[in-house]
Amino acid sequence: MEWFFFALFGITALVGSIGVVLSKNAVHSALFLLLNFVSTAMLFLLLGAQFLAMAQILVYAGAIVVMFIFVVMLIGYETVDDFVARERPALRTAAVALAVIFLAGLGYAFWASPWSGAKGAPADGAVEKVGTLLFQSYLLPFELASVILLAAMIGAIILAGRTKPPLGKPEE
Repeated sequence: MEWFFFALFGITALVGSIGVVLSKNAVHSALFLLLNFVSTAMLFLLLGAQFLAMAQILVYAGAIVVMFIFVVMLIGYETVDDFVARERPALRTAAVALAVIFLAGLGYAFWASPWSGAKGAPADGAVEKVGTLLFQSYLLPFELASVILLAAMIGAIILAGRTKPPLGKPEE
């Protein structure tokens, strides 16, 4: 039964990631990204990593996707123009070649690793250890990362306010 759920969530993650790349609507692309994050969290649950699953849901699905949708709505560009694909067909060819190289390297790394068939249980007290390290030993880098993310969000809002109006809308 575990293999069934693994295959189900794995295929759902693949469909979500393909939808992110192929969707021409930015909001739909962000929603496909949300589907990918949630299915990845379910894969973490199957592995017994409940902390990572909940972190995946809260941080990525809850915050990052909402920020993406906020920025898309703020800027106003909802669809991608087709001129990128028409003007630069070499980019599509390079992207496919790089994807094949990446998948070949990933397959080699999986089959050559000593952990490819290993099945382990999560360590006892893993969540407590992560919390202790995060909020005691690495508190300063953790807080600096949050300040950097806040500065990036404020910068995106300021830059979006100075851009031209969205395509198809006349200037006032």
